[in-house]
Formats: sequence, structure tokens, C-alpha cells
Amino acid sequence: MTLRVMVVGGYGNFGSIVSRHLVVMPGVKLVISGRDTQKLQRKVDELKAQSGTVCESWCGDAMGAGFKSVLGLMNIQLVIHTGGPFQGQAYAVAESCIDAGVNYCDLSDSRAFVTGISALDARAKQAGVAVLSGCSSVPTLSAALIDQQRHRFKRIDSIEHGISSSAKMPGLSTVEGVLAYAGRPIKQLRDGRVHEVLGWQDLTLRRMRYMGTRVLANVDVPDMDIFASRYGARTLSFKAGSGLKLGGIANYLLAQAMRMGVVRDHAPWATRLHRWGLWFERFGDGKSAMYIDVQGIGVDDEPLSMNVQLTAMNDKGPEIPSCAAVALAAKISQGYLPEPGARACVGEITVDEYMAAINDPENLSLSVHFSDEQG
Repeated sequence: MTLRVMVVGGYGNFGSIVSRHLVVMPGVKLVISGRDTQKLQRKVDELKAQSGTVCESWCGDAMGAGFKSVLGLMNIQLVIHTGGPFQGQAYAVAESCIDAGVNYCDLSDSRAFVTGISALDARAKQAGVAVLSGCSSVPTLSAALIDQQRHRFKRIDSIEHGISSSAKMPGLSTVEGVLAYAGRPIKQLRDGRVHEVLGWQDLTLRRMRYMGTRVLANVDVPDMDIFASRYGARTLSFKAGSGLKLGGIANYLLAQAMRMGVVRDHAPWATRLHRWGLWFERFGDGKSAMYIDVQGIGVDDEPLSMNVQLTAMNDKGPEIPSCAAVALAAKISQGYLPEPGARACVGEITVDEYMAAINDPENLSLSVHFSDEQG
């Protein structure tokens, strides 16, 4: 049986990657949607040229009241929502999916959006629909990487993780989203107590395998709410940064200006930084990575530390947040039925399923090191 999947924002940065994978996936019929007729047709033509397959399309506003009817008329079975920024966005797309009886996932990494999706839990269960938010690098992949090695730990005390992207710029909506909390308080955990840091502040240098030294700063992600209960961790932090140190410094300066009240609206500056970032892309090395440092007690009651790093070469980093949804679609097309309800997308996809969806071993590598191992 063919799974009919609609990608909302199918011609956007992440939507294009998701669509490129799905258009050639056996057992999947792709439908892409967006609000711009010309961009939509160009993407349909591009996908046909790349794959030889013609996908369907729908032009309209997925946030609108009529989206429920569209899903029914087109017999959609899974919606993948890639239309950010998700910071401050309503749950209109997910609610239409619930009303239409269609499974849903999104690529949000907004803490409030992902953790708040549980407000739809009762409605989703009653409709028999799975509503999975945060089907992206965080929290889906970060949780999967920890889950894969969870059996080695009797207790997890600390999880400190982050992402260092390549210099290749994401879409403007992504930049607007991640700069929304520049200079604003972010709640993390330190020794079991809520600890506030400021977004894009506390610049840190971290040496990463294959990548040299990168600049990182505080970033807000759903993991800060999810990992305390999921793993019992008492210390949680997350940092991120761009492949060029200049980008990290620019974000830091904007955060300082926001904190001091010199800049009140981040959006115009997000546009400027995005434009400048596109110009500086040429100076990047094409390398990006997610890292996770876990500390706790092993099953032998001895202290145990773990470092995980998923590295992407040749500007393949955007594949990582995009392909959680690809892996989920592949799994559903093969008969998997996610439990009904609205929740963060953790525990749905394994690392192996994730890597199989990306299917690019030449450019992606995973390394896992423990404190009791040499080298």
C-alpha cells in the first residue's frame, strides 16, 4: 500500500531535502505544498528532473481553515510540516491533521513549540492520530544517540551537547527562529536546579574531531525540558554555533545589543546576518557536527563518561535535521504505526534508521567514545 505524504513548505530549505528523499522512496507518493505557485512548480519540475518521477502539489495556506478538507480530498496519510520559523507559531497545521485523521510530524526545534504540543494530546488520542513535534536533530536524533548507549549507564547525571554547523547558511526562517532568543534568558539545569543563561552568550571554544576549534554559545532547545525526565539528568546544557568564528561573534554581539535594549527587534538583523552569511559561505570548510557529552555511573557502579559525535562533510549538515522525518516516513510506509497522541518525537526512530534515511556514509560518520576506552 502506498503512503501518501504531504510536505508542507516543500520548496523551502529543509522541505526541499525531505522532498528529494521522499520522491524516490519506494511505497511513498509525495505531495508538496506551499503558498507560492511559481516556486511550487519549479520544485515539481526540479524533482522530476532529478528523479524522473512526477510528484503532486497543492498551492495554498496550510495554516488556513480549509486545510482539513484538502487533506481529505487528496487522501493524505502523513503530513511533514517544515514551514518555520516555529517560534511563536500556532498549532493550526497539527490541528487540521487531527481533525482530518492524518498523522503529523514537524521539524521544529523550538522549545516552547515542541513541549507545548502535548496540549493536543487528548484530541490526537481521541482521533487515533500521532502528532510528533521536533522530528529533527533535537530532540529526535539527540535522544536516539543517547538511547543507543543508555544500557551502559546505571545513572545519567549530566548531558551537555550541541551543534556546530558548517558555514553554509540555512533558510532565513531558520535564522529568524534561532535568533529569536538572542540575549534572552534560557532555562537550563545545573545540579538539579534551574539555571538561567542568556541566548547566544557565554562564547566557548570547543575542539571537535576532524573540525578543529569551533565557537559555541547558549541556544534554547526542547531537550532542556525532555532530558531531565527521560534520563534523570541533573545537569543539562546546549550550545550551538556556525562554522565560521565570525558568525558566532556576530550572533554574540546581536545578543548583547538585544540584552541592553539597543536592538529591540531581532528580525531585521536576522535578515542582514543571513545575507552576510551567504556571502561568507565561500570561506567555510563544509564540516558540521552534533556532539553529546554524557556523564554518569556505569552498570559496574564506576564513573562513566561518553562522547558522541556525528560529523557531516561537504556541507551535508542540513541532511541531519531533515532526515528524521524521512526516516519516520520510511518506517510508517513499512507498516509502523506510531502510538496516537501528541508529544515530542523521541523514541520513534533509532540511530540506524536515521542513518539509513540519510544514506550517505561517505559524508557522515558517527564516533562514540567512553572514558574506559583508549584512543
